[in-house]
Amino acid sequence: MSLVLGLRRIASRQTVWTCRRMNSTAAETCEIDVLGTKYTPDAWTNATPSILDKAGRNLLHHESHPLSILKTLIFNEFPNFAHYDTLGPVVTTQQNFDSLGFAEDHPGRARTDTYYLNASHLLRTHTSAHQLQLLAAAHTNDNSVLVHAKNAQVAPNNERFLVAADVFRRDEIDASHYPVFHQMEGVCTLSHADVQKLAPSTPDDIVDIGPENPVQPGHTAEDVHKVAADMKRTMNRMVTRILTQATAAQRDAGSEATEFPVRWIPAYFPFTSPSWEMEVLFRGEWLEICGCGVMQQSILQNAHANDRIGWAFGFGLERLAMLLFSIPDIRLFWSTDPRFSNQFAPAQISSFRPFSKHPPCPKDVSFWISPDHSFHDNDLMDLVRDVAGDLAQDVKLVDEFVHPKTGRASRCYRINYCSMDRNVTHAEINDIQDRVRSRLVSEFGVTLR
Repeated sequence: MSLVLGLRRIASRQTVWTCRRMNSTAAETCEIDVLGTKYTPDAWTNATPSILDKAGRNLLHHESHPLSILKTLIFNEFPNFAHYDTLGPVVTTQQNFDSLGFAEDHPGRARTDTYYLNASHLLRTHTSAHQLQLLAAAHTNDNSVLVHAKNAQVAPNNERFLVAADVFRRDEIDASHYPVFHQMEGVCTLSHADVQKLAPSTPDDIVDIGPENPVQPGHTAEDVHKVAADMKRTMNRMVTRILTQATAAQRDAGSEATEFPVRWIPAYFPFTSPSWEMEVLFRGEWLEICGCGVMQQSILQNAHANDRIGWAFGFGLERLAMLLFSIPDIRLFWSTDPRFSNQFAPAQISSFRPFSKHPPCPKDVSFWISPDHSFHDNDLMDLVRDVAGDLAQDVKLVDEFVHPKTGRASRCYRINYCSMDRNVTHAEINDIQDRVRSRLVSEFGVTLR
């Protein structure tokens, strides 16, 4: 019988990273358990315990949470779509990138941008990772996928669906960026007969289509204009209704707008063409709502639905929720403080009332980057999040230079530590800062200054 000589566990709410050595000469073997499924780490692995800890928090299922309230409002605007909000966060590189036409050298594939469990599995970076999976599931009758559908009876073949889910990206630390956020994905596919039944395009439906934003081979310009107009009308209706509810909730503040100018900016996405970004004038500022466009026909072809044409959109829920609920810091969405959670009620948009204001505690860290180690800003962001958690309010690069003789690069970052619900002490923050500095040396080979 084998003897376990060594066992290391890094545990979080939903994740356990276990390493074992079966005998004195055997190599150590590790596995990551995410929501009950085990993955073998390798050279691509960069998902940290603090990030994996967020998997399974299910903020979208807490009916009084602002993100859940917004999700439900959007679901209600699409009564003839199947609704998905329980799809797991781990996907394959094929689902997240290959199926959507991402080039091999696309920056989104880089370890500096994406959280990998190993070379073949990652934490999804967008809800679009499920497009092909859901379209194909209807053809193959894959009940392991279809069982997640709500409202399935209105779109039994997943010809129309919404996906709401958490997504994960390595990112900077500030009041509007967080490595885990939530997206809403919408897909609508149409048969040729469906397209012919669409209402004719009007001057208000016209969007830029041309050489820089082209119609795909195999699509006719007439069909694309009709499909794009259908998408545009649908999106305009959804946004107007949600923003109207928001302004109605804040009418006491003198905001009574019921019309919201929209502009459509030509854009590029690997999985749609032509493509646009939708922006809405809200409270005097142009707000980027979503990216959208006509689906790449190759996705439908791979889903055995090449006789259909489709449009799709996707956007982040946090950005819109922060505006609708007047939430100033994205970290608050993850707060378990009842002073935050008790302010909100299901199906209601209301303004957040600040319950505390604590001063930040700034700390600087300066170092020379080792020529033997790669280093990216996001490496520091993840390290700080792993050590400090949500005490890290923001991290900013305040100085950098290259030594004229040695060619070595130096950087100085300012880390602002600030709790959202209590005062922090210098002794507490000094301990955290010391651990950040120590791990910078041990993990990235920097020379502290």
